Amino acid sequence: MGTTSNQSKQRWNHEHYTQIKVSVQPEIAENFKKKCQIKGVSMASEITKFMSKENKKTDICSTRQKRRKALISLIIQLEEIWDAEKQYWHNIPINLQNGQAYEDAEQAVTAMEEALELLHQAYD
Repeated sequence: MGTTSNQSKQRWNHEHYTQIKVSVQPEIAENFKKKCQIKGVSMASEITKFMSKENKKTDICSTRQKRRKALISLIIQLEEIWDAEKQYWHNIPINLQNGQAYEDAEQAVTAMEEALELLHQAYD
């Protein structure tokens, strides 16, 4: 592009856009720049998209509700798996309770109990 074309574009941008300067840590800026390059979008378009979201409270509430519903669904699914695993663990014959399968089932039940406890804490 020639100088006249650049000047004309700069003039048009000045009339139709407002520049905003943002100061962030260098690693944040670099990560943002890389993510935009990977997505094939400009940094300005991502910032504009973020800034132009209408009625943010509704979006946040909606997102929060979606996360809570997803969390409830995850808790329910994990509780079903946990119940099945407990049943498997308790049904291992006594003569096999010193074996690896019994230990693995016990560890799985314990891990799921801990995960469920964390999920319940996150939900409350």
